[in-house]
Amino acid sequence: MRAIRTASAALLATAAVALSAPAALAGDDPGADPGTGRNITSFGFSVTPRTVAPGGTVTLTSDGCEVSSVTVTSGIFDTVTLTEGRPGTATVDIDAKAGAEYEIAFDCKGERGTTTLTVDHGTAPPPAPVTPHPPQPPHKGVKAGFGGSTGSDALGTAELAAGGVLIAAAAGTAVVLTRRRGRTGGRP
Repeated sequence: MRAIRTASAALLATAAVALSAPAALAGDDPGADPGTGRNITSFGFSVTPRTVAPGGTVTLTSDGCEVSSVTVTSGIFDTVTLTEGRPGTATVDIDAKAGAEYEIAFDCKGERGTTTLTVDHGTAPPPAPVTPHPPQPPHKGVKAGFGGSTGSDALGTAELAAGGVLIAAAAGTAVVLTRRRGRTGGRP
């Protein structure tokens, strides 16, 4: 009886996984050929925009991967790691050949899907101007003390007297406790 329950649970779990796994045509690639199986993956991915100028930025997205990161590689930008379905961006190399199509590969735990990115004949955006920041003076730390509550930086006679009384009281208490321990043999 227990074997039947275990087999039924395993069959239900397998069916649930099979029905919930996304079987998506990766990247919405209009050139994908369903007959060859190219770009059919268990996870979805995309590159937007599909056409970009040299030096431009593209947004990379992936969803449905069973692991927490997807690696995106191409010959025209640095490798990008997408984390937990969050989109990422990549800057196309400034020397990418205009009019050419480049392959973009998405890798989800060893499963690879590809799409293409076309480099436009447009001009690259100008680099952002670099504005120098003025040097900051060093931090001078905190001034300790009464914080100016006495109206001056020096301690007054009343504060010095109160401090002396507190020190004398602490010393007297220490002497009394030490004598008591000496009489009781170390017992409190």
